[in-house]
Amino acid sequence: MSAVTLKDIVKRFADFTAVHKMSLEIPEGSFVTLLGPSGCGKTTTLRMVAGLLDPSEGEIAIGGRRINDVPIHKRNLGLVFQNYALFPHKTIAENVAFGLKYRSIARDEARRRVQAALDLVQLPDVGERYPKQLSGGQQQRIALARAIVIEPDVLLLDEPLSALDANLREDMRVELKRIQERIGVTTIFVTHDQSEALAMSDQIVVMSKGRVEQVGPPEDVYNTPASEFVANFLGASNILEANCVGREGESLIVETSIFGRIPVPAGKAPKVSDEGPVKLVVRAEKLQLAARGAPAGDAIEVDAIVETVDYQGQAVRYFVRAGERQLQAINLIDERPFSEGAPVSLRLRPRDCAALPVS
Repeated sequence: MSAVTLKDIVKRFADFTAVHKMSLEIPEGSFVTLLGPSGCGKTTTLRMVAGLLDPSEGEIAIGGRRINDVPIHKRNLGLVFQNYALFPHKTIAENVAFGLKYRSIARDEARRRVQAALDLVQLPDVGERYPKQLSGGQQQRIALARAIVIEPDVLLLDEPLSALDANLREDMRVELKRIQERIGVTTIFVTHDQSEALAMSDQIVVMSKGRVEQVGPPEDVYNTPASEFVANFLGASNILEANCVGREGESLIVETSIFGRIPVPAGKAPKVSDEGPVKLVVRAEKLQLAARGAPAGDAIEVDAIVETVDYQGQAVRYFVRAGERQLQAINLIDERPFSEGAPVSLRLRPRDCAALPVS
């Protein structure tokens, strides 16, 4: 059953169209992320679901009920924003209880719900404190507690982790997913951070310029991008000009100037015809560097020269020259990385490639 349905949603601001004919089905209890760069329409879409903006065209339904004309306070939605929006003059308990004041909840029941929400976010003893007495991460948890205490039909999260530092953001995304799975609430999460989307989502909706580029589970969107935009935005990719020259069994034979002929699994090239120009997508972490002469196994290998080394601790991003093309490769390392100018063997497994039609 769909918890949220968007049907041909359009949002215009004067002559600018922020969202173009967007249709989407969000399953009950799922965690769905709207992912894309700034200005792609993801926050505008979330605000239309929330009732903070009215769609110019199309229909929005929650639980099968059309809500276009339903005001925000009657939609039973939990909202969490990146600035937390806590009341500084109210205690934490009063902040969390705020949404219950307008729902005719008895005082004892409200107190029980507030404590249960604080327990859920693992801050059971802060009810009498004020927001300024809590850290940024704790304030974020209180904002989440306030959103879930009303037992919403849908939880809406607009870049809620962006104000946190890197380490705390990673901890909070694990915690947020744990809480969502525990209470089972349908969640729509907006972010421009690819790692957040990949780590937390059941489904990712990749958006660009107000349009949906691809919808699917993280592993499908990452490994089989539907467009060059998705391939470039979600992770680091090498995109090579190539030609499809035929089919052998369950593989399409793609010919490249660097790696020669590559049998790309047909499932990694769902929109590609058997012949004609294509774009070969190779994720940076799928290109492996090795010392020349080392066994290559089932990989296709070519000689290359390391041009730039971007050391990142556990991993290194290399920019290497193979023929006339510079490629990037991200490799885990045990000890020291290859140095600039080093001759290396650049290796690629056919099953790690995807192919896109030339638009």
